[in-house]
Amino acid sequence: MVQLVMLLLGVDYLRKRWRTLFVVGLIWLVTGVGLFVDALDDAIYFPMQLLAYLLLAEGLATLAVAWTGAGGQRVLRYVKGVAVVFAAALILAGHHHGNFVLSMIFGTLFLADGLLQAASAYVVRYPRWRVVLTLAVVEILLAIFFFQPYPTHYVGTAPYCLGLGLAFGGWNLLWIALRVRALRRLPAERKRTLRLSDDVIADHTIASRSAEARAATATDAANADAGADTPFEWDGPPGPDEKALTVHVWTPVGSARTQAQRALIVDRYIAAVDANGVISTGHAALESPEGIYISLYPGVEIDRSPDEFGRILRATRENDVPGIFQPDYATESKAWCESTTKVRIRNYSPARLDEFWDAYRQDLTYNLTYRNCSSTVSNALEAALEGSVGNFHGRDTGWRAFWRLIVTPELWVAAQLRKRAATMAWTPGLTLDYARALSMLADPRPFGWLKMARLALRRMMRTRRGWRQEAVDAADARAGRASS
Repeated sequence: MVQLVMLLLGVDYLRKRWRTLFVVGLIWLVTGVGLFVDALDDAIYFPMQLLAYLLLAEGLATLAVAWTGAGGQRVLRYVKGVAVVFAAALILAGHHHGNFVLSMIFGTLFLADGLLQAASAYVVRYPRWRVVLTLAVVEILLAIFFFQPYPTHYVGTAPYCLGLGLAFGGWNLLWIALRVRALRRLPAERKRTLRLSDDVIADHTIASRSAEARAATATDAANADAGADTPFEWDGPPGPDEKALTVHVWTPVGSARTQAQRALIVDRYIAAVDANGVISTGHAALESPEGIYISLYPGVEIDRSPDEFGRILRATRENDVPGIFQPDYATESKAWCESTTKVRIRNYSPARLDEFWDAYRQDLTYNLTYRNCSSTVSNALEAALEGSVGNFHGRDTGWRAFWRLIVTPELWVAAQLRKRAATMAWTPGLTLDYARALSMLADPRPFGWLKMARLALRRMMRTRRGWRQEAVDAADARAGRASS
């Protein structure tokens, strides 16, 4: 989640605040290690009741706004809200049973995530798969630590988790702060912007364009201050006549040649099998108003029969095939079919997208799991949205942008989707939900609870007007009867 926050805030935003990030990261790291060590005995000094009430409030707030999501976002919100409320209830219950159940739950989650990452790393073999496999082994060891009662007989479960979360979060903040500090020292011609598509500082975009973007942003802000005020948030997606970046997604079920055999979750995020046994994985593309169309497709037909599908899942060189980029959406949709779903985003950087596209299209390699249509669109989307939150209309450049991003539920949703895709593979289903979540972050919308409050207030006002109208009608009726 920390890396996604850094991506959306951008390097220009972070350069001014790297010292604060370093201090906060150091405090988090020390606090997390201290909490973990403190939980190794039965004398726990951390206020667990306060933590439980904070978790309860956060979980209830998430459940209250879960209905405002779409597709997988709504499901993940409900899952998160229920899980957090349940964890808070177990902490408040306390005693041996509550702590035991909580420890078993965390152990199961760590074990399932570790096994999933280990299996996907071994099967797919994407770059850095050995690093991910090592981290998966660490997760499995943590699961074993939660399962066995030593040394506190499950009393320290919650402090363990909080300590680990703070320690890893602090480490990520320190890493980001030090990298941003190093960027400050680079010569002007070598400055790079911050991109985290593969959890590294990539060099796809040069910061020389950032100066032009900042100057244009400052001009737009001055014009906005002088004239009509630009809205800080939009209540809804862009209209058909608005300039916006468009993510096209063909879902596996929607793009199957014949009637697909439905399989819960699998046909939404992985692949669908039609009546003839042919596997359909769907497709994703990105289109900008400036004329950029990014749609990577294999130049040669890939054998997607069930017998060969396991082999081609590996992101290794022998599975690389020549790829082609489709010229535009009209050509592709006419040759195939219209996209199943579209996600449109107003707040993006055409300059960064253009520079990403200039570098990316030089390589025509296609790989079904590592360099496919979905990973291409997701990387392009991240390039276009880099710094979109930190420099939103040139006005929200203080810590307000940071805190607003942190409390937006879609941040957690996007982080979970990004983690799953980075350790397995990007699919059209994951790209669709990821684009939806990022659209809520890049284009500020009213907070879900504020939207609920507005709806409730409007309903109350309509009810009161109805009561008043009923009273007036009743009075008129009585006056009519009295006069007759």
